[in-house]
Amino acid sequence: MAEQTKKILIALLLAVIAFGMMILFFTLQQSLMVAAIVLMVTLWTNEGLPLAVVSLLPIIFFPAAGVLSTKETAVNYANPIIYLFLGGFLIAIAVEKTGLHKVIASRMLNLFPSSARGIIFALIITSGLLSSVLSNTTTTLLLLPIALFLTEDVKLKMRLALGIAYGASIGGILTPIGTPPNLILMGIMEELGMETIPFIQWIYMVAPLVLVMFIAVGFVLGLGLKNHHIEADLSRTPLDGNQKKVLYVIFGLILMLLVNAPIKPYYNGLGLSEPGILLTAGLLLFAPPFSILDWMNDKDRIPYRIMFLFGAGFAIAAAFTKTGMATEIASYLISFTNMPIVVFLIILAAMVTFTTEITSNTALISILLPILYKVAEQTGIDATLIMMVATICASYAFMLPIATPPNAIAMSSGVVSIKTMATYGIVFNILGILLIVTVAQSFWIHIL
Repeated sequence: MAEQTKKILIALLLAVIAFGMMILFFTLQQSLMVAAIVLMVTLWTNEGLPLAVVSLLPIIFFPAAGVLSTKETAVNYANPIIYLFLGGFLIAIAVEKTGLHKVIASRMLNLFPSSARGIIFALIITSGLLSSVLSNTTTTLLLLPIALFLTEDVKLKMRLALGIAYGASIGGILTPIGTPPNLILMGIMEELGMETIPFIQWIYMVAPLVLVMFIAVGFVLGLGLKNHHIEADLSRTPLDGNQKKVLYVIFGLILMLLVNAPIKPYYNGLGLSEPGILLTAGLLLFAPPFSILDWMNDKDRIPYRIMFLFGAGFAIAAAFTKTGMATEIASYLISFTNMPIVVFLIILAAMVTFTTEITSNTALISILLPILYKVAEQTGIDATLIMMVATICASYAFMLPIATPPNAIAMSSGVVSIKTMATYGIVFNILGILLIVTVAQSFWIHIL
């Protein structure tokens, strides 16, 4: 109790300090909004209150501060993107419930050599691909026990744990539903009236980045492991009936997403709502002939707290736009746009990557995206390009345990030290920044 009280008092103190600093430059309304956000971000970070509780605070704070009305705030908790995530998580629950993830992991691992480096690559790619459709938190939690039982070698366990955590962060960006920042980008683009990025086009855009990062991280983590070996049995197991049913739903979902995606100027797609498609796939798992999920037994596994977190993120973004704060901060960032676009992208990518190391990537991206939209609006830079760079960088933070859930889970295993994670992480942070900017400048700019 005393520890929790201390964390809450620290958050309140930081909020008061933030208010005192902001009131010197901004309006009372804007300063109160920033103070509320600092309070929430601190409580998210130090876990002074449960995540879901903190995520509901905007419904109280923003109307009280005159930033948004209760209706304007609460409507963000019903954003269509939240239901896209709900559909995806229902599928994830079914995958875990049927044990399909173990079969997938086993078969992925068997595609690679049984050497230490081969298994590291296998775990990175398995973790990455699973994280593209499942929560990267869930994927890391599911794969880490498998990795820790593969060997008794402490050094190798550390590399395997980092491989799973980093693989989850790298692969999470492969689809719009892979990470919370991706979903927030899609939601904010929809709210701002921008043309959202179709599912398949997103994959096409980020696949080269993901592939190069897989190879680079696997190579670095595999250095010095020539004499280390894996002793575990990775024998194949056949799929049972329920696992096949879940696979049918997943394959059907992928087919629908492919058919629904426009390929301009040749094909306009079906025009169906992607959140609707994913939610349909998730709900089908409750109905015959699938009947994999049962509401009474499985409802508690639905991540309502994460859904509230998304709602808070969208509410913060709306508050920044409504108060004019996004426009004012954008005016400061505009000074950097006189530089060559590649330099601006590097500054933006570095700022997001290293800020994410010490704060919630969900909160950061919720705050930053409306600001970047205003910057693009006033300078003529492609808004989708810079918003996409920021969003991907928000998931590519590898140095500290608090940066991403996969990092925290790897640290909780007991085989990874903060010093080790920071040493590898800073290398991958810098590599990620350079690769993201390179891909954006040479590839995305011609597609968007």
